[in-house]
Amino acid sequence: MEPRQRLHPLSPALQGAKSLVVVIAGLSWSTLSRVGFGWFAVMVAVLALGATILAVISWYNTGYHVVGRELRVYEGLLWRRTRAIPLERLQAVEVVRPLLAQLTGLAELRLEVVGGGKTEAPLAYLTVADATALRARLLALAGGVTAPARANTPESTTTDAAPAPAPAGRPLHAVRNQHLLISQLLTPQAIMLPLGVAFVTTQFLSEGSWSFVAVASTLTAMAGVVLQPIRRVLDDWAFRIARDDEVLRIHKGLLETRAQTVPLNRVQTVAVTWPLLWRFKGWLRLRLEVAGYSAGESDDRNRPDRLLPVGDLPTGEMIVAEVLPGVRLADLPMAPPPPRARWLNPLSRARLGSGLADEVFAARSGLLTRNLALVPYARIQSVRVVQGPLQRRLRLATVHADTAGGAGAAAKDRDLAEAWALAAELTDRAHAARTRQ
Repeated sequence: MEPRQRLHPLSPALQGAKSLVVVIAGLSWSTLSRVGFGWFAVMVAVLALGATILAVISWYNTGYHVVGRELRVYEGLLWRRTRAIPLERLQAVEVVRPLLAQLTGLAELRLEVVGGGKTEAPLAYLTVADATALRARLLALAGGVTAPARANTPESTTTDAAPAPAPAGRPLHAVRNQHLLISQLLTPQAIMLPLGVAFVTTQFLSEGSWSFVAVASTLTAMAGVVLQPIRRVLDDWAFRIARDDEVLRIHKGLLETRAQTVPLNRVQTVAVTWPLLWRFKGWLRLRLEVAGYSAGESDDRNRPDRLLPVGDLPTGEMIVAEVLPGVRLADLPMAPPPPRARWLNPLSRARLGSGLADEVFAARSGLLTRNLALVPYARIQSVRVVQGPLQRRLRLATVHADTAGGAGAAAKDRDLAEAWALAAELTDRAHAARTRQ
């Protein structure tokens, strides 16, 4: 058995730095005005020192090693915990580098597993070389391939002085940052930004109060209006995607870089979205669903599911064909619901549709923002036929194809007899696809 490995010795310092930010934010300016700058600085120093000491003790009791096809993680300060993660449940592995980690040459390894409620056993922090080598080893073991304990790859020798490396493998596409910026300007948040800022400013001036509560509430409201488009640009900056044998490699991010590796055979669903304002440019967005992401992460930015943040139809067709061979967006068979479904969807009935292609079940929906969900038959875990009260009166039903990731696809408001026939066909095709694997 290989010896237990520790995290990088600088890990407590980075954890302590994050705690310092939380401490300062928690004390607030009202505390500063009451106790004065001197005592405020003492309070911050004492709390930060305490947090750092706890981080050092936690680091001393944290370790990991690979035993067979399990990753075992040991952690805990007062209550010791040992987690054994079966690698056959591994869905994806990310190497994440927040800003402080980039400055110190470190990285965080995040694992996503089947049925995980959140990111499993994040290892923070390792050197970039160790994180990249461990990622390659875990993915190899998850696929049943014998892997060395240390892998020397181009990514593993990256230093902070060097530019971010391109994803290994065959390059598929690199998103232009100019398109990324324009796409976020063509969002409701950006369009309404001047109105939102004007409203918040007017409310603030009408109060006639410069108290801490007034200032804090105003800044919070303005941040809520401004930050979401900016955050998406920062998260998807320099987005590049490549294919390496049977895995996708995605690299993105400005202040926090992410290097994501997703085995193609673990992809549950591909979602295509045409936002209203993007359609004037002919743009779309692709997202993939991997089991463990969608249900577990409440914050959208923590869901590493971007397949293409913005691109035109030919680019989308090309990437979809790489993930789901044989699937062409323009050739999907789509049948609309019966005319009586207009009573439930008076405006969007014409946009509803579903169909059975050779490789996937496809479902279309949306009025202003159009959506298309593609589910490979082998990824269907269950099939449901659901009827609401109004659907029962109209003899309609919705057919849900559920996946391990949770979202799947739904054929809305189908004729009742057609819905049951579709459910039976989906069940047969799912069973046949899993048998062929």
